[in-house]
Amino acid sequence: MEPSLASAVPVVELKRAGKVYRAGGNLVTALHEADLTLTKSSFTAIVGRSGCGKSTLLNLAGAVDLPSSGEVRIEQRSTRDMNDDELSCLRRTRIGFVFQFFNLLPTLTVEENVGLPLLLDLKRVSAKRAAELRKRVMELLEMVGLVEKAARFPHQLSGGEMQRAAIARALVHQPSVVIADEPTGNLDSGNALTVLRLLQQISREMGHTVLMATHSREAADAASRVLSMRDGRLLPS
Repeated sequence: MEPSLASAVPVVELKRAGKVYRAGGNLVTALHEADLTLTKSSFTAIVGRSGCGKSTLLNLAGAVDLPSSGEVRIEQRSTRDMNDDELSCLRRTRIGFVFQFFNLLPTLTVEENVGLPLLLDLKRVSAKRAAELRKRVMELLEMVGLVEKAARFPHQLSGGEMQRAAIARALVHQPSVVIADEPTGNLDSGNALTVLRLLQQISREMGHTVLMATHSREAADAASRVLSMRDGRLLPS
């Protein structure tokens, strides 16, 4: 397949995808019939106020949740056609997650946190394979500027450093899609800029598809496409 055609193949598709939750005795529509197509190497930002449905959309795009209506397809396969084991495998192997609050395990070093997704997928690791995994982890730590802090624990890092470690962890299993939910929400402007530049790099240079939710218009400007949400609706671009 020609590179231009490969980049146009949808990696994630939402087709009239909706999500309804039950709150007490009431039904609440968190997402109204959203249509969204993400292609390889794209960087899309979803902008909107808290509670507008951004996280719901990301959860559907990341196979964390299933749509109540419509369809979500990841790498040409509908999430509604997958069982729990298949969905878990999809999230573990094809999707990387970056969260606002980093979600690093406090009892593991930076190196161990970054390598954890690979180790969770392997019951027994040979010495050769362990060396390969460590090489992969150290390459990513070098990319995010944390090689010298590989042996430190999360509480010994700044907020910006923890988020960079979280980005390395999201990439370690070479996912096709990176889902970033308010990745700069807890960072100062300098660290936020560093994180946004990393997201640009992994999209443009490494070929990952990036979908980011943010309430910040400044953060959204780092993306190649910006879409807005209001009251559970994805607005036309």
